Amino acid sequence: MSCASVIFLLTSNSWIIGEQPYPASPLVEGIRFDWTTHRRAAQGSDNFQLTWSDDDHLYGAWGDGGGFGGSNSKGRVGLGVARVEGSAKDHRGVNLWGGAASKRDATFDGKSWGMIGIANKLHMWVVPDKPPGKTYRNHYEMIELASSGDYGLSWNKAPWRFSASDDLTIPTFLNFGRGNEGVPDAFGDYVYTYFIRPRNAQMEQEGGNGVGLIVHQPGALYLARVTPDQLRSGRDCFEFFAGFDQDDQPRWDSIDRKRPVFRDAEGVGWCVSACYHPGLHRVLLCTEHGESKAGMLGIFDAPTPWGPWTTVEYYTQSMPFGAQREGSRWPWKNKVFFMAFVTKWFDGHEFTATFTGAGLGKDNDSFNTVSGRFLLRKE
Repeated sequence: MSCASVIFLLTSNSWIIGEQPYPASPLVEGIRFDWTTHRRAAQGSDNFQLTWSDDDHLYGAWGDGGGFGGSNSKGRVGLGVARVEGSAKDHRGVNLWGGAASKRDATFDGKSWGMIGIANKLHMWVVPDKPPGKTYRNHYEMIELASSGDYGLSWNKAPWRFSASDDLTIPTFLNFGRGNEGVPDAFGDYVYTYFIRPRNAQMEQEGGNGVGLIVHQPGALYLARVTPDQLRSGRDCFEFFAGFDQDDQPRWDSIDRKRPVFRDAEGVGWCVSACYHPGLHRVLLCTEHGESKAGMLGIFDAPTPWGPWTTVEYYTQSMPFGAQREGSRWPWKNKVFFMAFVTKWFDGHEFTATFTGAGLGKDNDSFNTVSGRFLLRKE
C-alpha cells in the first residue's frame, strides 16, 4: 500500500555547540530525583521503554534476559515484552511474550527502544539481532515495525523496513497519553518517530566493520510523522522533517530530503526516548552523549516535536546520572545508557522515570524506576 556553555543562535534549530548543545530550558530549571523511591526488578533484562495503552496498563520490551521473575539466564530471550500493572508507587511486571513463566513464547529476536499504544493496538520498532545473511549482531543495519492486536501476546512484522542505507538507525516513538490520546491539535493527527543518524552507513555492531554500541558523533536525530491509520502501510507513507519554510514553519517531505531536527556535537547515543508532558506542554527527549554506558545523559525539552530545543539536564563524565543518590539501597556501577519518562506516571510536576544500563546481569542491567520532580523557574 502507498500512501550552557557559550551558545550562539544561527537559524532555527541551528547552533554553535559547546559542552551542551542548546541553551537552558526557559521553563524547567532542573530535576530533583528522590532516590528513596528507587526500585529494581527484572535483573539481567534491560531497555524497557514503556507505553500507556488504552487498557490503562503499561507495556514495554526488554532485551537479553528473562524479564520479570527471570535472570540473565533463567527465561532468557533476545527480545521479550511485558505488561506493567499498577501505580508508580506500587507496580508489578508480567511477562507476556518471552521470558520466565511467560504467557506466550517469543517468536523472533531483536531489540526495541520504541513502543507505542494506539487505541487497542501496540506497535514497536524492532532492530534484529542478526540481520538476514549475517552470523553476528548488527542492531544498526535495519529497522522493522512489529504490531500486536492482543495486548502483547503475539506480534507480526510489517513487510517493509528502513535501513542504515537510508541514513537511519535505532528509532523511538514520541509517546503521549493513554492509548496515545492527548496529542495537541497543533501537532496534527500524526504518530511521530525520532530516528538516530548513524555515524556512517557502513558501520556495524560486530563483524568486519564492528564498532560496538556507541555514541554517534557528531550526533543528530531525524523526525518522521505518519497518520495512525497508515503506520503499517509502508515506508513511503512517512513524511520527514525537512527544515523550516520562510514563515519558520516545519516542512515535511520525502525521506531523501530529510534534515536533522536535533543536533549535538558531543553525540547522540545508540538509543533515545521521547514523550510529551501535558502539564508542562513540552516534549521531553533523552539520549546519551560523549561516551556510552557512562551515565552521560542529556534531557531536553521543546514546545513541539521539531523544537526549538532547550536543555533540562546535561550529565557529564565528572557528574553522571545517579552520581548522587542518597536513599537508594541498590548496588550501582556507572553504566546507565537509557532513561525514559512514563506518561502514565506524570502527576503535576512530579514524575516516575525508568532507566537501565549495562552490567551483564548485575546492577543497572535491570528494570529500574525512580520518582522525582521537575523544578520550574520562577515567573
